[in-house]
Amino acid sequence: MQIDIARYSKLISPKDTGHNEEREEKLLERCPPGHEGTKLVEIPATILDASGAIIAWYLPDALTDAIQIKWCLQKEIWVASDLLAPMLEKSVKVDGNWRTNQGWFNPSSENDALTPGCINLSPAWFQQGHKNQSDLEVSASLKGASSEKILKAIARPAAIATVALRVMHPEQYWAGLRAFTSLREKAESKELLKMSETLQYWALVFNSLSVICNRQTPNHQDHLLIPKCFNILTTMGNYSNARMSMPSLQLEFRLVRHGVHAVEGDQIAWAWYMRDSVHVYAGVPLCGWARMSGSQYPIVDIRDSIGNIQYSGFDTQYSMLGTRYSIFNIQ
Repeated sequence: MQIDIARYSKLISPKDTGHNEEREEKLLERCPPGHEGTKLVEIPATILDASGAIIAWYLPDALTDAIQIKWCLQKEIWVASDLLAPMLEKSVKVDGNWRTNQGWFNPSSENDALTPGCINLSPAWFQQGHKNQSDLEVSASLKGASSEKILKAIARPAAIATVALRVMHPEQYWAGLRAFTSLREKAESKELLKMSETLQYWALVFNSLSVICNRQTPNHQDHLLIPKCFNILTTMGNYSNARMSMPSLQLEFRLVRHGVHAVEGDQIAWAWYMRDSVHVYAGVPLCGWARMSGSQYPIVDIRDSIGNIQYSGFDTQYSMLGTRYSIFNIQ
């Protein structure tokens, strides 16, 4: 594509929410994607910017044929979502930010089988509005009696997300590992007992996870994330007609500034991401942009206990505004 994602990301300020259409039109004029109108992407595709940086990988139904893995992931994601149901229910508000505003959530389509809501999980982060505090804390969602069960329930999806990142962006993967090594040392030396305990069960290199059930989103930008890093979005459910739009790239994907359209049925989305403030606390430097190369992005095999390949290949990745995502669409 014609766009230079690094230059484009530098134009985005913390004041850019992605909701101001006039501002977004000006950004689009300054950094056009290189084609007219919105293109619907329905076939596997890899999208690069003008410099060769990876903007998007799109591989729909990548786990469709891996029946055993797909079933395990579905079960474990549903179990974890059930454990989080009380917190999900409390997260939805009558007014306030769109991320938890009840107007953006849909009720469950199957006798309240899925609780709508949006909560964040992290073994170590700065609580909202407390970036000047001296030490990180475990998120409130992981301080309850069910925290160990929740962490064990997300372990396999977390491991697969970590393996995918190792393929997609090795530099980010190693930065994540270094960050958690530092966090464990700090938690031990400062006797942060809850953090030490939670880190033992946190099975991935991302430091945060958002669990989102039955929510659509407006076009928006995520400023707390690291521009050069990938995020991974895992989606599953009994839904249909799901699409994600990226107006700044003039692209739309079936299932950056990005938004998720309303769907028919129930949808669970898990967004795995890294917060830069955690890496700063851990003393880990920023990584560079991911670029396509045969040696850097090999094919990854997932095998069963006797060595049979259950899944081989890349998985879905999309990106926007210098903050990238991977989509695992588990139907």
